[in-house]
Formats: sequence, structure tokens, C-alpha cells
Amino acid sequence: MKVETPLLVPVLAALPVCACMAILGLPAFGHGYAAAFRTLFFTACLAWLVPLALLQRAMWRREWPWLRMALVLLASTYAMSLLNAVLGQRLAISLGLETEYRWDELVQGLDGCWLALIAFCAVHAVAGYYLSLQQVRLHLAQAQAAARDAELRALRLQVNPHSLFNSLNAISALVSSQANREANHMLGCVSSFLRSTLAHDGRHEHSLAEELALLDAYLEIEKARLGERLRLTMKAGPDLLDAVVPYLMLQPLVENAIRHGIAPLAEPGRLDIRVERQGTRLLVEVHNDGRQPVYCGKGIGLANVRERLRHLYGEEQQVDAGWGIDGRFGVRIALPLRTEEAVA
Repeated sequence: MKVETPLLVPVLAALPVCACMAILGLPAFGHGYAAAFRTLFFTACLAWLVPLALLQRAMWRREWPWLRMALVLLASTYAMSLLNAVLGQRLAISLGLETEYRWDELVQGLDGCWLALIAFCAVHAVAGYYLSLQQVRLHLAQAQAAARDAELRALRLQVNPHSLFNSLNAISALVSSQANREANHMLGCVSSFLRSTLAHDGRHEHSLAEELALLDAYLEIEKARLGERLRLTMKAGPDLLDAVVPYLMLQPLVENAIRHGIAPLAEPGRLDIRVERQGTRLLVEVHNDGRQPVYCGKGIGLANVRERLRHLYGEEQQVDAGWGIDGRFGVRIALPLRTEEAVA
């Protein structure tokens, strides 16, 4: 049992025990020196607390068995009680209340003093055990937080390679069709998007304004690829731009919507992105045209977003995805509405 309790903590906690020793260890109340005896036993108690605490800690560090520790502490506290009794008799002799030591009466009245010292050992053990338990809980919480952070980073790192792979495939298709100008433009857009993501500071969350800026950089890639076939509308209230959202939450959803929903269509397709406030929640909706059952919303992007939201917000988030009665596919996300200032 390893205890990092500051020594002052058990000593302060034992002050009531010291007071009890001063009263219970008082040999007599019928003379006029009660205050002197109380002071003596109170001071003696304080003097014994530190070596007793150090002895107890030394046994903990060596991980002694509990029975062995108990026997040592019982013997030590009994010896301290005997010494306190000797000091009491010495004070009585000094004050003229006694003429000599009464060794046959030395062990009389030790119960109160001895039990008080044992009580201190118990207080110290309980404090040490409680703080050790708190340390274990803290370390467990830190380990869980580290594991959660590592998993979130792994999920986040899954997004960029997937997006880059899809973009390179699209560029390869443009090069194969001799559309070199479009391919060069798209390469420039991919470079700008990757530069933006690499400049990120590693946070799992950032402001909606930063998220929309990243999304805009990604949409430049898709506009270069699809041109007029992509019809985009995006709505977000200016009062929500400082709201906190997960990093790269929108990009995977938009990528899925375009790649699996709009790109396979022969005609132009619409992509609608809306962010709004609903009480204490932030609602994010992405709707796109597509054909059933070609696109069922089961791509890597949606699964990735679901998992990251679950890690970040637990039961406070909700993700719904499916085909609407208007024949369009939609993803609706509800998050706790928090601002960067409130989080800081």
C-alpha cells in the first residue's frame, strides 16, 4: 500500500485524539495542577504522532502483512503509553505531589492513552487507504482518457487518407480522359485542402467557422471534379460560428453524399448543408440527391463520424441517417451547443 498523504494531514486529523489523551490520561483531578498535566499529555501525544506515523508508513512501503503490522503498532503504542505514564509520574514528583516513582502503579490507567494512540493509527490508515484509492481512481481515469484520446486520433487519422485516396482516383480518371487542365486544377485544390488539415493543432474539437473553412477547401476539390453537376446550398447562422464541433465532422459526410449520392447521377444533384440552434443543442443536417438503393449511407465516413461523436459526447449526441419521403438521403446530427469561450 503506497501512501502519498502529506504528513500534516493525519497529524491534524489526530488533534481530537490528542485532546482525548490529555483528558483520559490525566491521573487525578483533585489537585490544582490539572492544566499542567493536560498540557503534558497533549504535548506527549503530539510528540508521538510523527514517529508513529513514520513507522506506519515504513511498514506500508515494505508491504508488511496486516497482522504483523498490527502487532508492531500495538506493542509500539503500548510502549509510548508507558513512557507517558513515566512522564506523568515525573511531573507529579516535580510538583511535590509524589515523593518517588510508583512502578507498581505504572500500568494503571494506560487504557485511555493506549486506545487514543491506536485510534490515531486507525485514522492514519483510513486516510492513507482513502487517498490511495483516490490515486488509483485518478490513474484509471487518466488511462481511460488516454485510451479515448488515442482512439479518437486513430479515427481522425482515418479520414484524411480515405479522402486523399478518393481524390487521387478522381484525378487519375481526369488524366486518363485527357482533361489535364481540370486535373491540374484539382491537384491544386487537393494541395490546399491537405495544407489546411496539416496545419491543424491536433484538437479533437474546434469552432464551426474553422470547420466550415475546411469544408469549403474540400468542396473546391469536388467542384473542380463535378463542375455544374454539383449544386450546393449551405446555411449557418452567424451567431453559431463560434460553436464547438468535432474536427472534420462535415467533410466525411459531404464526401459520402457526393461520391455515393450525387456523382453517379447523370443529371445535376443538390447538396444541402444546414446548421442551426435548437434550444441547448446544435443541429447539423446534410441532405443530398441520390438513387435508392445504390447509396444507403453506410460508407466509411458516416461510420467514422458516428464513432467519434460517441467517444466525444456519449449519450448527449444523436445521429440519424436515412432516406426521406422526398426521395433524398439525409444525415441529422444533434450535439450539445457549446462555444469556444465556454469550453475555455
